[in-house]
Amino acid sequence: MPEAKQHPHYAGDETANVDYHHGMLRPVVGASHFQVLRANRSRFEHADGYGWTYNHAPMLAYWRDRFWLQYLSNPSGEHVPPGHTLLTTSEDGTAWDFPREVFPFYRIEPGVHPVPEGVRMAEPAYAVMHQRSGFYTAPDGRLLTLGFYGVCTTTMDYPNIGDGIGRVVREIHADGSFGPVYFLRYNRHRGWDETNTSFPSYRTSEDAGFVEACDALLADKLATLQWWEEDRSEDGFYAVAGGKALSYYHLDGGRVVGLWKHSLVALSEDDGKTWTTPRREPSFVMAGGKVWGQRTPDGRYAMLYNPSTDNVHRWPLAVVTSDDGIRYDHLLLVNGKVAVRRYQGGHKDPGMNYVRGIEEGHGEPPGDAFWVACSMGKEDIWVSRIPVPVTGAVAEHVDDSFNRFAPGRIVPGWNTHCGKWTTVEVVARKIGNLLRLCDEDRAETAQAERVFPESRAVEIAFSVLPAQTSGGCLHIEVTDPRGLPAALLIFHEDGRVWARDGCVMRPLCPYRSGQGHPVRLRVDAAAQRYGLTVENEGEWDGFFLFRPVRTVSRICFRTGPVPDDPSLTLQTTRLPHEDELIFTSIPGADDPAPTAVFELGYLQTRDLRANASAKEGGTP
Repeated sequence: MPEAKQHPHYAGDETANVDYHHGMLRPVVGASHFQVLRANRSRFEHADGYGWTYNHAPMLAYWRDRFWLQYLSNPSGEHVPPGHTLLTTSEDGTAWDFPREVFPFYRIEPGVHPVPEGVRMAEPAYAVMHQRSGFYTAPDGRLLTLGFYGVCTTTMDYPNIGDGIGRVVREIHADGSFGPVYFLRYNRHRGWDETNTSFPSYRTSEDAGFVEACDALLADKLATLQWWEEDRSEDGFYAVAGGKALSYYHLDGGRVVGLWKHSLVALSEDDGKTWTTPRREPSFVMAGGKVWGQRTPDGRYAMLYNPSTDNVHRWPLAVVTSDDGIRYDHLLLVNGKVAVRRYQGGHKDPGMNYVRGIEEGHGEPPGDAFWVACSMGKEDIWVSRIPVPVTGAVAEHVDDSFNRFAPGRIVPGWNTHCGKWTTVEVVARKIGNLLRLCDEDRAETAQAERVFPESRAVEIAFSVLPAQTSGGCLHIEVTDPRGLPAALLIFHEDGRVWARDGCVMRPLCPYRSGQGHPVRLRVDAAAQRYGLTVENEGEWDGFFLFRPVRTVSRICFRTGPVPDDPSLTLQTTRLPHEDELIFTSIPGADDPAPTAVFELGYLQTRDLRANASAKEGGTP
């Protein structure tokens, strides 16, 4: 028997098929996603107040019963100055405040701020921001937020190769206000120090508690090891030289696991003071997107990353889980809904970029779930709520009346995508609670999906109450466990219900606004057929599944089709005169579309083959 591996590794057989945004992976049951920021170039009052369309590298904390999230922002593309960092907060993780600037533009003027020898700068020039850690909760409970000012003199420069100015810090007060900006650590080896920078050293602060909190942070070898990439000094400050975007967690017994980009792993026995030599673990299939590892609220462990060797097209976002933090298994889908890029800009990799959760010691949100953040195409910012235990299957058939659920955007058992202009939530009506899908976005869709037990033949009953008969549509797909749709029903914007019969779309009946329409779908994967009934309108049988599947296990309600783009052929390299690319790639994307609303009254599923076998006294 081979010797068991003592370092983190993936022991499962499942892999992702990146020809599909969802990777053909089973989804984590009940994972829900909420848009924090929707970039908007021309109507920036709906976004960040600036109209900037490169938004990236979100960081999370939970402090004083609130979520705190910071992210980087540039006008159009990566490493194109000026850059700054913004911060937003939320009480419940589903609705977020308007962002505020926490680290402002940094203007460098030769003669005013003397530039170190060998550093090329325009006159004047601006820094960009690049940081791998964003928050620190001090031993006395203070919350610090961190940033790094990097230097990019051309669009081909990088701010994280040791040439930057230094790391800055400011305190977040209990009332949400910010303290002054200070430099926490200068890139002295590149000539930056107190004499040629715009903010003072933290040591000049008259707040002794703040200085003590900064000293505690500088002494924390785990927290500061995340900084090596931008700093790269050789003064002995860092225990490991090399590796990008460290994520770490503690095992039982006190050992620490370190995870870096490109599948690097290492272990520490002394809280990050020394490490085993980082090694590439090939069972973790990943590239340059970040990896995130943590202990979950149920005492297990989870790692999230893009399970692909393609560093440009970053999908899907997946998770593996472990009982001991070493042996991981069960590759599942967290998020496979990739947005179409709305705005031009260089190095805006499509997909779920740079996943990051809440570091140890920086707060624990209530509830049986953990939270992570990512940037969608380096354009929009999203957070995901992942229930525990992390599972890809349900044991019992669905009997969901939304009266069982409290009004709000967290819908137990449902996988939802709730954007700024594409909301999904349980709402209270006179007839009872309903699940509301509202779409006002020309580039995105609202989506709600429910997993049911894997079945060869199933009946699915639900009701749809449309608020209109034109200007919006509802796609209803029944899929196999890997997300491949087999049956399709559409409440079309022409006011009729359509169904797909093999390769043909067939009009069935009209539907009416403001009226509930009970529907029954009967899907038989063994026969490769399905039928349906729309109450008071008609019954249809013998439709061909438009994709052969062995079983089905999910139903998806979505306010539009799945987009074909982005595809694996989409290029994300810098474009000429990138800083002048202020136009949108999708006409009208800055403006809300006419509102389309569809509400679901209930959802029920039952196994038809099991029922038939019971009646016949046989074996299914």
